[in-house]
Amino acid sequence: MMKILTATATAVSLALCSFVANAADFKPAVAYDSSGKFDKSFSQAVYQNGVLKYKEQSGKQVREFVPANDAQREQGLERLARRGFSPIVVVGFMYGSALEKMAKKYPDTQFVIIDAVVDQPNVKSIVFKEHEGSFLVGALAAMKSGTQKVGFVGGMDIPLIRKFACGYEQGAKFINKDAEVFQNMTGSTPSAWSDPARGAELTKSQFTKGADVVFAAAGGTGVGVYQAAKDEGKLAIGVDSNQNYMHPGNMLTSMVKRVGVATLEVFQAAEKGNFAPGIEARGLKENGVGWALDKYNRELVTPEMEAKVNDIAGKIVSGEIKVHDYMSDNSCKF
Repeated sequence: MMKILTATATAVSLALCSFVANAADFKPAVAYDSSGKFDKSFSQAVYQNGVLKYKEQSGKQVREFVPANDAQREQGLERLARRGFSPIVVVGFMYGSALEKMAKKYPDTQFVIIDAVVDQPNVKSIVFKEHEGSFLVGALAAMKSGTQKVGFVGGMDIPLIRKFACGYEQGAKFINKDAEVFQNMTGSTPSAWSDPARGAELTKSQFTKGADVVFAAAGGTGVGVYQAAKDEGKLAIGVDSNQNYMHPGNMLTSMVKRVGVATLEVFQAAEKGNFAPGIEARGLKENGVGWALDKYNRELVTPEMEAKVNDIAGKIVSGEIKVHDYMSDNSCKF
């Protein structure tokens, strides 16, 4: 009996020590993309719905880092890891190669990367099923369009953005197989994420061709897309964050990626010692993506449209509607 009690006491003691160690080692940090945490899109969603909410709920601080250029990505990650921050949430695929190197160099540091996969035992990779959310807003665009011509403006021409475009086109053609979908990418370098003038130019070109709804998946470049829609009296669709508030009356909806929710949940789990490396994909079923309906766009979306979009979402979740993922084979199938 004494041996059992002693063994039990030892186990409890070890568990408590483990908890204390986890609590002591928990020093959360986030490394944003170079666009910063107020980009009104991707990084801002991480900040407002993840970092800020965690700080408000827990009372704990989160160290934040924004690189001034590409070279600083690796330097910033190393500085955070060397100073004992863990977990470190890394925002965006542009960090991929830097994180690969730092994860190997600091194997005891917990890293999380959003929008990319880094296959290391101390890295959690969170990716999203953007094609599913884009399918929904594409369907809504086709329902709303008076010309049955809609547009898409992407940022940097990479497979991830082609994934948005493909999902959007599938959704539009699900509603009307004869719908036309114009597509333009802003550029092939990181500067494509921050060129609103070019975004406006491409959008106006699509309007000239007859498009009356344009979806932007272009980071800061999207600001120009939305402004062009306002100037021309047309409609735009936001991305990542709920951007409906930017131009009420001209923003049909936003395709939201709940990157902030993912960030918040990662911090909460890691604080409890429940960090889990590996790949996690979040789509409609996992509440990782969706579409935004609020006071800013309520008058643009009829109850019938809302019901149809929600019906489509349910069928995607159930598997009745299968949305092709461009990333699976770099093609867009219907």
